[in-house]
Amino acid sequence: MIAPSQAPASGARSCLAIVLAAGEGTRMKSDLPKVLHTIAGRSMLGHAIAALVGAGATDVVVVVGPDRDDVAREAGAAFGKARIVVQRERLGTAHAVLAAREALMEGHDDVVVAFADTPLMTTETFTSMRAAIAGGTHVLAVGFEAADPTGYGRLVMADEGLAAIVEHKDASEAERRIRLCNAGLLALSGPHALDIIARIVNDNAQREYYLTDAVKIARGLGLSAQVLVAPEDEVQGVNDRVQLARAEAAMQKRLRDAAMRAGATLLAPDTVYFSHDTKLGRDVTVEPNVFFGPGVIIEDQAVIHACSHLEGAHVGRKASVGPFARLRPGVDLGEKAKVGNFVEIKAASLGAGAKVSHLSYIGDASVGAGANIGAGTITCNYDGFSKFRTIIGEGAFVGSNSSLVAPVSIAAGAYVGSGTVVTKDVAADSLAVGRARQVEIPGWANQFRARKKALPKV
Repeated sequence: MIAPSQAPASGARSCLAIVLAAGEGTRMKSDLPKVLHTIAGRSMLGHAIAALVGAGATDVVVVVGPDRDDVAREAGAAFGKARIVVQRERLGTAHAVLAAREALMEGHDDVVVAFADTPLMTTETFTSMRAAIAGGTHVLAVGFEAADPTGYGRLVMADEGLAAIVEHKDASEAERRIRLCNAGLLALSGPHALDIIARIVNDNAQREYYLTDAVKIARGLGLSAQVLVAPEDEVQGVNDRVQLARAEAAMQKRLRDAAMRAGATLLAPDTVYFSHDTKLGRDVTVEPNVFFGPGVIIEDQAVIHACSHLEGAHVGRKASVGPFARLRPGVDLGEKAKVGNFVEIKAASLGAGAKVSHLSYIGDASVGAGANIGAGTITCNYDGFSKFRTIIGEGAFVGSNSSLVAPVSIAAGAYVGSGTVVTKDVAADSLAVGRARQVEIPGWANQFRARKKALPKV
């Protein structure tokens, strides 16, 4: 067996990654193909491709089922150079790999076969698989020590390495006592891969071509076969919603641990949800029940207060967000900017030290450094057909409960009185007030109550 730490470096070798994504996943009870279900904001297919590319895959072929343009599009989004081949008949895993025959003939140094529904595989494990092939192994199977091996294929070892992969239903009593199980992933020597896989036959009850037979074929050709042992939680597959939730939990723990080891403080880690691409700087503090969607960057020493929701946002150094704030895509907060409770911001920038402290909506806007937006202020940015921008200059002060009807500009240092509806540009250092004049009628309240009391009761 080969441990990841024992594997030699793979070097600058060409690698063909074949990702099997043809399964329908009917147990998901979903109109969405199984491999397009997401974990940490990225499809399972996207996770598999990203880990393979991170391990140096120079060519990626994704095997899809018929009429699965949606899966093909996702593969292209994950890796622009991905090639798509179609497995038109479901005749087994080896048959699926042979759908990539043309790529197998191109002379890669190593070939890695992965599954799109095994989303927790890491770049490090794929790198170790490649390194084992670079070190002289011809066929490498990934195995794991199963807590409960029932149902899994067993990896039967011999002195010289992996002797065979035996399915549970075909295993003897002695073989069923083996706890080293087959994870399904395989790496092969590039010069031998096509010859090995093309020799696999369907002489089984299911009449399918099984990739696991590659070990037997390689042994028959006098080639070596080995096992790389990976953690059980890394190689877990996803076939239903329960397993999807378990994989999500495992990925979230991985992301939380990485964030904390990199210098962020999570006050209640289990309540924080990360996207696969969330970036936190040093000394960032994240309070409980925070959700990070895709595309969020938090700079050093910023604080994300409890129950906030962020996606597609950049939060500057020492900025403060929340509690109960929502940052939507296109938000850019400057250093020491503040977004307070019950504030929503979309496609807007806040300059250094700018404040939107409570109960406001700021959309399609630029807010200058040091500006203050009062409680209840909204930018009226949409007329039912088009979006318009609001520009607020440095040091401007917008009073509470104001409506800024875009397109409109409030220049540097200007004041907007509370309750104003701003429909025209406001000049620098001026005061804009636009509200009805207050009228007071003495004694009106007493007269009103008297009239009401005189009415018949109903």
